[in-house]
Amino acid sequence: MAKFRTLDDVNVKGKRVLLRVDLNVPMDNGRVTDATRLERVAPTITELADKGGKVILLAHFGRPKGRDPKESLKPVAEALANVVNKSVAFADDCIGEPAAKAVAAMQDGDILCLENTRFHKEEEKNDPAFVAELAKLGDIWVSDAFSASHRAHASTEGLGHKLPAYAGRTMQAELDALEKALGSPTKPVIAIIGGAKVSTKIDLLENLVTKVDALVIGGGMANTFLHAQGVAVGKSLCEKDLAATAVRIMEKAEAANCAIILPVDATVAYHFAANAPSHAYGLDAIPADGMILDVGPQSIVRIHAAIDDAATLVWNGPVGAFEMQPFDRGTVAAARHAAERTKAKKLISIAGGGDTVAALNQAGVGSDFTYVSTAGGAFLEWMEGKPLPGVEVLRIK
Repeated sequence: MAKFRTLDDVNVKGKRVLLRVDLNVPMDNGRVTDATRLERVAPTITELADKGGKVILLAHFGRPKGRDPKESLKPVAEALANVVNKSVAFADDCIGEPAAKAVAAMQDGDILCLENTRFHKEEEKNDPAFVAELAKLGDIWVSDAFSASHRAHASTEGLGHKLPAYAGRTMQAELDALEKALGSPTKPVIAIIGGAKVSTKIDLLENLVTKVDALVIGGGMANTFLHAQGVAVGKSLCEKDLAATAVRIMEKAEAANCAIILPVDATVAYHFAANAPSHAYGLDAIPADGMILDVGPQSIVRIHAAIDDAATLVWNGPVGAFEMQPFDRGTVAAARHAAERTKAKKLISIAGGGDTVAALNQAGVGSDFTYVSTAGGAFLEWMEGKPLPGVEVLRIK
C-alpha cells in the first residue's frame, strides 16, 4: 500500500493549518446530542495546537441550500471547545473578509472554526476558484475527515492539490485499520454482512467474495439468497427480483474459494413489533404467513464457529432486526463472541456503518473491537473496493 503523509512528516509551528474535520453531529434544539465525532477529531486538533500551529477548522453541517442559520456550525464550535478544553473562535464565513480577518488575528496554538463550507454551492462542485479562496487562508492542509473522503469536494479533496497535504490522526488510524482489514490482512478473513437489502450492497458483496475466505450473510439480505436457493421465506422481507443476482454472487464466491455462510434456521414472528411472539424454525418449515426477523439458534452457533476460524473479521450490518427485542439476539451474540476473541488477542475485528455501530454499542462491546469506523458511506465505498478521492490525494506519489 502506498504510504500516506502524516503529521509525523511536518513541523506545524507558526503555520496556518487548514484542518478538514467531520463536525456533522446530531443536534436537538441547538445542542449536540452525540459528541462521538467531536471526540474523534479532538486528538488531532489538540496536537496541532500544542505544537504551535494555528488550527483553522473546515467542516460541513447538514445539507443547506445556501446560507441557513439552522445549519450554522457556531453551536458545534461551542460544544467542541468543551471537548478539547480550549477556546475555539468562530468566523461567520469560510472565505472572504470574515475568514481572512479571523485568521489574521490568530496566535500560534489558537483554534478557529470557519462557518459551514456547504453554505457555498462551489464546495460540493470542487470549484477551482473556491478552492483557491480557501487555500489563501492556510499554509498546509490536513484531512481528518475520512467520513467525507468519498466526496471530491473543495475542502475534502481540492485543497490537497493546492497545499502540502497530510493525514490527521483520525484519518491515519482509519487507514491503518482498513489496511489491516482488507489491504494486507492476517488470514483467514471473514466478513459478516447484514442489513435489509441486497440491492444496496451488490458492489460490496461482489468485491468481498474475492477478498475474504468466508462471507456470513444475515438480515433481510439473507432471505433473498435463501429464496434464490428455493427456500420458502413466507412474508419475510425479500427482494425476489434479485434472485439471479444472488446466484451470480454465490457462483463468483465459489470460483474465488470463498465460503458463503447463510442461516440454517430462523426466528420467525407474525408481526414486525418488539416482543412479538416468535419461534425458531428450520428452513424447510418457515410458515407461509410468518416473517423471518432474526437468525435462529443453530445459525448463531455457525456464526460463532466461523468467527473462531478467523484471524480477521470485517463487519457491516446487523444479522437480524436488532432494534427490537428479542430479534437482536443473533447480532448481540455474534458481537459479544467477536469481542471475546478480540480481547483474547485471537482476532482483529474491524466494524463500520451506522447500524453496525449502534448494534455493537447495544451489545455493550463497541470499545472491545480492534477498530470501529463511524464513517458510514466512506467505509462502505472503501469495502466495495472503490478509490476514495479524499484518501488518494494524501498518498505519497
